[in-house]
Amino acid sequence: MKWFVLLGLVAFSECIVKIPLTRVKTMRKTVSEKNMLNNFLKEHAYRLYQTSSPGSNITTHPLRNIKDMLYVGNITIGTPPQEFQVVFDTGSSDLWVPSLFCTSPTCSTHVRFRHLESSTFRPTKKTFRITYGSGSMKGFLAYDTVRIGDLVSTDQPFGLSLAEHGFEDTPFDGILGLNYPNISLTGGIPIFDNLKNQGAISEPVFAFYLGKSQAKGSVVMFGGVDHRYYKGELNWVPLTQAGDWRVHMDRISMKRQVIACSGGCEALLDTGTSLIIGPRRLVKNIQKLIGATPRGSEHYVSCLAVNILPSIIFTINGINYPVPARAYILKDSRGHCYTAFKENTERPTETWILGDVFLRLYFSVYDQGNDRIGLAKAS
Repeated sequence: MKWFVLLGLVAFSECIVKIPLTRVKTMRKTVSEKNMLNNFLKEHAYRLYQTSSPGSNITTHPLRNIKDMLYVGNITIGTPPQEFQVVFDTGSSDLWVPSLFCTSPTCSTHVRFRHLESSTFRPTKKTFRITYGSGSMKGFLAYDTVRIGDLVSTDQPFGLSLAEHGFEDTPFDGILGLNYPNISLTGGIPIFDNLKNQGAISEPVFAFYLGKSQAKGSVVMFGGVDHRYYKGELNWVPLTQAGDWRVHMDRISMKRQVIACSGGCEALLDTGTSLIIGPRRLVKNIQKLIGATPRGSEHYVSCLAVNILPSIIFTINGINYPVPARAYILKDSRGHCYTAFKENTERPTETWILGDVFLRLYFSVYDQGNDRIGLAKAS
């Protein structure tokens, strides 16, 4: 059976559509930093582009990495196409961008959808709200043609925001959710499912390679897996239940001692989250173990500690996934070092969110057809 799976991956890797991603910083920023970012974006105007490998159907179409925190890519909506920069997010299921009706100050700093200029636009009277870890929005549901590189979803349901909170100074216009349809809050069919239903992709699979720097081309790929982005074999992990990118994690350990998830727990793989988030009590214990001290909303350590702190190991489906100190210690704009662990509100069951700090190290494949996630060391 394993060989059939491998042959399948080889066969459909020739039809992959790859979207470039950019890594960006979530903005707790000073005015001067804002101006620097705006100037940077003007000087490095980002446009959709694609390159095809000679002799294959693979289309490469860049995610942009803005300042070491978030990964964003470009899509278009409408006829003729209007371009938006969005977060490709495995933690949610809905696509939305700002509307011309949005009254929040945030919307004036982002690209807004000009509905009157699209001949394929179709509005509805349905309204909805979405709350994320870092902000919230309310809006209404509409339909139009959405393009992700060469992939085209016609009559795609998407949200248009009327109000946004918490997205001030963020370098993205909206969010494109890649989770299962059952957690959609707009009630529309997610774009990945629409692409699958319309026969635009050969397999119900997408994957992320999140580069560690601007130079390393980050991508999200649809329809298959390009093996050049990872080393060794893909380790497949079944979802705890179909309908959410959530798996069972065996334990979290450091220096051979279990430091969290002692009886097993749940882990969500979330490309829309930059850090590693866990229950308050357990995160506090990890901060103590690595000698981090609280200051403001972060926990800081000496930058020299990167060379001496041990790896923290996340064991999933019997396989160890080490996260070394150079990955879980980050540097702020003043050159001070803080940890990538963040406290979550307590849930009934112990749940960890493994964000980009983890996913930069491990190439991740989201196989909706078989309700499983594949992980391998990133190239």
